[in-house]
Amino acid sequence: MPRRRFITPVLHALLVMLVVVLVISDPLFGAPPQPSSSIVLAVRVQEHVLANGMKVLLVESPKAPVVTVQIWYKVGSRNEVMGRAGLSHMLEHMMFKGTPKNPKGTFSRTIRKNGGNDNAFTSQDYTAYFENLAADRVELALELEADRLRGLLLDEKEFQLEREVVKEERRLRTEDDPQAFLVESLFAQAFQIHPYHWPIIGWFPDLNAMTREDLKRHYETYYAPNNATLVVVGDIKAEALLPTITRLFEPIPPAALPPPPSVVEPEQRGERRIVVKRDAQVAFVMAGYRAPNYASADSYALMILESVLSHGKSSRLYQRLVYDQKIALAVGAEYSLLQADPELFYCYAVVKPGRKAENVERALYREIARLQTALPTVEELQRAKNQVEAAYIFGQDSIFRQAMLLGQAETVGAGWKHVEEFVERIRGVTAEDVRRVAQRYLVEDTRTVGILMPTPARAKQAAAGAQ
Repeated sequence: MPRRRFITPVLHALLVMLVVVLVISDPLFGAPPQPSSSIVLAVRVQEHVLANGMKVLLVESPKAPVVTVQIWYKVGSRNEVMGRAGLSHMLEHMMFKGTPKNPKGTFSRTIRKNGGNDNAFTSQDYTAYFENLAADRVELALELEADRLRGLLLDEKEFQLEREVVKEERRLRTEDDPQAFLVESLFAQAFQIHPYHWPIIGWFPDLNAMTREDLKRHYETYYAPNNATLVVVGDIKAEALLPTITRLFEPIPPAALPPPPSVVEPEQRGERRIVVKRDAQVAFVMAGYRAPNYASADSYALMILESVLSHGKSSRLYQRLVYDQKIALAVGAEYSLLQADPELFYCYAVVKPGRKAENVERALYREIARLQTALPTVEELQRAKNQVEAAYIFGQDSIFRQAMLLGQAETVGAGWKHVEEFVERIRGVTAEDVRRVAQRYLVEDTRTVGILMPTPARAKQAAAGAQ
């Protein structure tokens, strides 16, 4: 059974249980991927649209005899309704439960028998499935994906069993993880009417209320060729492969798709705060600010701002809070421009035992204020740009990462061509741009703050251990 993961826009380094973790040990496929806006492609993409509306992106990369096949559906937690949070993630689980042609367990077993691996992930904006295998087995992966695109079995017994699996997944990743619980609570505060409000995995009441009929309706509505992008990257000949893709996928009829979500989160008019008291070792501070997505030119400056604040031990947050003041164990910032709708730019800090969360919070704000008043140095700015470009260069070694960025950009609405100008736009960011976006977006009135306070017994235990 494949390891399925759901993606949320949270702390990549710290809250690894809430982001996609795809264990791909073969170096040909690169390191475990993470959804990132800082990797771009310098490859030739061939785009085709089938008669049923399915978009196909093909990239010939013959450096090794391997291929990655990915199919991205424009459906995630953003497309769900109140009372049924978690539908997209639950359906992702059920997509491995078989079809009349390929019964339960056949899909992943077939891929493994042919020397490959497969998995899937769900985010706020999309659900994606992939297979990594030898290039001469590419047709096998395409046949399997075409089969379950419109032939999925949704057995009631299997649904009941898998729902318990998902509930246990929620217990392990959220209920039993105080930091993850705080992140979930903060997003629910930051987005009050937009569907980014609810968690990708869903809440227990929604999971308990979910029915097979709910899943069937979700599947029939969103799993259609005209709501999907097929991405194939590797040792292929696009001209030879396209007829096979057309033969397998074009007979699948398109669906009448619902309009995309049009909910716009109202303007935030003041700071929001939430305090969570849990059985935890250390306190945790997180501050999220409303920020634009790829549609805004400011998104590039926000990426550089994120890098200046948090990338590496030379970053401002690490230097001040961890190295100089010694009040935090770990710090960071996170921002992704590849979101379907505007989301959050957020900073966080793990409070050092014996230190006060309020002092760490104030220290975070002081570093933001410094960037709002004084320009980053020439060295800081260039280092941030170098980090983004380095990610681009290393990303070229992984066909999986190439395909993932194409699929992500296409599915959230930016379009895969958006990545072609990425490096140029990053290089064009100035120090004044960084200060300007810090002044515009990292302001108190658009801030949502989350504080994790350990219960007294665990806090004393951690403090004693630190002495």
